[in-house]
Amino acid sequence: MSDAYLGQDIKKLGFGLMRLPMNGEEIDMEQVKKMADLFMSKGFTYFDTAYVYHGGKSEVVLGEAVVKRFPRESFQCATKLPLWDLKDAADMERVFQESLDRAGLAYYDFYLLHALGKESAQKAEDLDAWGFIRKLKDQGRVKHIGFSFHDSAEVLEDILSKHPEAEFVQLQINYADWESDGVQARKCYEIARSHGKAVIIMEPVKGGALATMTPQVQEIFKKADPNASVASWAVRFAASLDGLVTVLSGMSNMEQMEDNLSYMTDFKPLNQEERQVVGQVADVLKNTPTIPCTACKYCVDGCPQKINIPGVFQAVNQLTLYGDANRAKGHYKHAVGEGGKASDCIQCGACQGHCPQHLEIIELLKDAAAKLED
Repeated sequence: MSDAYLGQDIKKLGFGLMRLPMNGEEIDMEQVKKMADLFMSKGFTYFDTAYVYHGGKSEVVLGEAVVKRFPRESFQCATKLPLWDLKDAADMERVFQESLDRAGLAYYDFYLLHALGKESAQKAEDLDAWGFIRKLKDQGRVKHIGFSFHDSAEVLEDILSKHPEAEFVQLQINYADWESDGVQARKCYEIARSHGKAVIIMEPVKGGALATMTPQVQEIFKKADPNASVASWAVRFAASLDGLVTVLSGMSNMEQMEDNLSYMTDFKPLNQEERQVVGQVADVLKNTPTIPCTACKYCVDGCPQKINIPGVFQAVNQLTLYGDANRAKGHYKHAVGEGGKASDCIQCGACQGHCPQHLEIIELLKDAAAKLED
């Protein structure tokens, strides 16, 4: 669309503060500061966090690495209201004020209802969360309101029809999920745009899965462009869409930051030949039965056995993609080193209720235990 829209002047790479660099058990603040400095020096300005990321520490990092060190008008920041544990308007106000205080902000540029789907959208109605965030906007404590979304295109249509006040939608979009029956990335994107909503893209590299890939897939990309990283194809696919505020990348180290900046500073959308290459890779992935986990870790917080579910699934996917049992078992042992094993699952189902991808986690953990535990 050529018409003016929310966020059109924001550069199309956003810094997602969900998978930050770590120094042991602590966030590596000095590395985050260096990454933020480089990001801002190249003209990028959008930072995305959430109340729950890194156990609440992500918003603190936003404050330390960005808010305290750059003029307020030089960047935009977003955070999210988690509805799943809230009981009333007082709870919502408490959480929002805590988000402001952690980051040292007077306002957020973008404020989202976090991870809406059919059930959480109903909870938003029951709590009058929409009324709450409209009030925040009226008060000037947030500039723009919207929501992140994980469900079907039909549910998205229903939410947007009921709530025209939503100014933007944050969607999981990547080339692997574009035609997925589960994620419905293309359908959801088209519905958002049909309602005139700007789109923020999350998971463009699918939790890092589209950055590693099989040797077969890497060869397809390297043949097309020997100098381009595997991850760059995924980010550029997402950023080539119209009507975007930005594309979020959860950069975990300086190397990832430098790679993203190398092709996004002077961004060029995919051309027709490049689209065909991505389509070829999408076809290969469609026929590779991996677990479509994005490592969001929403499943982990409520697990009574403290199982690192995304880590377990990553190990299973390594076995599927590479066939190296020793490597996969080594990854698995590391993943479960500080918590429960896959076989420790008590089938309570708490994880499945929080999974944006609607995975059958209980059955997948049984399979993982059979494949990876000695």
